[in-house]
Amino acid sequence: MSGRVLVGVKRVIDYAVKIRVKPDNSAVVTDGVKHSMNPFCEIAVEEAVKLKEKKLVKEVVAVSCGPQQSQETIRTALAMGADRGIHVEVSGKDYESLGPLQVSKIMAALAKKEEAQFIILGKQAIDDDCNQTGQMTAALLDWPQGTFASEVSLEGDKVMVVREIDGGLETIRINTPAVLTADLRLNTPRYATLPNIMKAKKKKIANVKPADLGVDLTSRLEVLRVEEPPQRQAGMKVETVEDLVAKLRDAGKV
Repeated sequence: MSGRVLVGVKRVIDYAVKIRVKPDNSAVVTDGVKHSMNPFCEIAVEEAVKLKEKKLVKEVVAVSCGPQQSQETIRTALAMGADRGIHVEVSGKDYESLGPLQVSKIMAALAKKEEAQFIILGKQAIDDDCNQTGQMTAALLDWPQGTFASEVSLEGDKVMVVREIDGGLETIRINTPAVLTADLRLNTPRYATLPNIMKAKKKKIANVKPADLGVDLTSRLEVLRVEEPPQRQAGMKVETVEDLVAKLRDAGKV
């Protein structure tokens, strides 16, 4: 098989950073805050690169939507083994309102333009936890989807996907082209070595705008308010079951 894989790589606030909400409760603070690639996107890149190493696909293309800094995220994917990158430039108000539907439209348009055989995405991003982009992309393209993948194997023109579901594991076999979303246990992403980081600087990153792809970024959602989760209240100890029931009754829980 010699297809092309598009891999979505999202720039998010680093998982180790403590999130702070802006004083006006409009969004979270992003200025001066460390960003990195979404961890689930790292898993998606690793899986795509492994498919190429097995000579099951011919090219891995990393795609990121966002401001100029998103190119740093693409460079990380290139250092991990992706062949080239596509930066879909989105900034200002459009970037603030960019959601799964808009990204799905971009990925679907790029899949047609690049004649991709697979789109591999992280199952969700750690900033918004939407878990929607993969499913919407598959719907827009009318492609089969293998979501929450913990194992992927190609069988001719079909792909077998082991999915993580609430009841355990589900194994499905779907046709290609297809959209896959990576779960946590799909693989362990490699670290980019210094030689590969240097090589990544010479790899090409194409710059396109949503309008070039015929995509309208108008959002139908409006964020009314962003708040930090309430602080956990201190617990208390009770001596007997009767005391516990009385406390719960007084709190209106029973």
